[in-house]
Amino acid sequence: MGSTSFGIPEHRFGSNGEKMPVLGFGTTVFPPVGAEATKMAILQLIKLGYRHFDTAAKYGSEQPLGEAIQEALSIGLIQSRDELFITTKLWCGDAHGDLVVPALKRSLQNLKLEYLDLFLIHWPVSCKPGTYEFPIKEENFLPMDFNSIWAAMEERQRLNLTKSIGVSNFSCKKLTDILAIANIPPAVNQVEMNPMWQQKKLREFCRANGIFLTAYSPLGANGTFWGSDRVLECEVLKEIAKAKGKTAAQTGISEMDI
Repeated sequence: MGSTSFGIPEHRFGSNGEKMPVLGFGTTVFPPVGAEATKMAILQLIKLGYRHFDTAAKYGSEQPLGEAIQEALSIGLIQSRDELFITTKLWCGDAHGDLVVPALKRSLQNLKLEYLDLFLIHWPVSCKPGTYEFPIKEENFLPMDFNSIWAAMEERQRLNLTKSIGVSNFSCKKLTDILAIANIPPAVNQVEMNPMWQQKKLREFCRANGIFLTAYSPLGANGTFWGSDRVLECEVLKEIAKAKGKTAAQTGISEMDI
């Protein structure tokens, strides 16, 4: 990893030794913004020192992220693509054994990259092929074939199309299903987690099984269709922040025992 303007610690995956900056920047926003705004925001974040960017096929931000990476290289913000850690995800409509490869290739094309650093299964469910709606309609849900999908994920890692593979929004039960058939265990499980929803059972399970648990919406999700502002409005958190001379946001992240 290249040096950054502010120190971001890294986690080393036990399974393959790859390093991931533990502070990353998610590129989904609701309501959506234009591609140019996304691209310019990412360029500014690279200037500030961010090196880990998280996207997904469903977010619509793969292409502007790829354009930002290309521009960052061309103007010298970074010297090599290897300085960045890029995560994207397999959407439910592509969560079928024979669709994993085409989906990953589309993501790489959108990102203008030859490989990913981390490729995640977005949700532990499948839906009808070609379905990209969210929320997913009940009639479009299908059971996930863990065997064929995870085998395809493992093969992509062996072919170096992604350095690491993992999952997102998986419970202890769903992780157990994956671990039962995996030759390469998930490196990461990305879930919603914050001081008001600490996921203690899941954290303990992931630690015991060598899976790195990462949090999205660590300060809640105010302004989105699934979240609220109850984290930053928490009076206890505000009191701790005041005592420490910090903001509620700074305290909310630093106080989490992840």
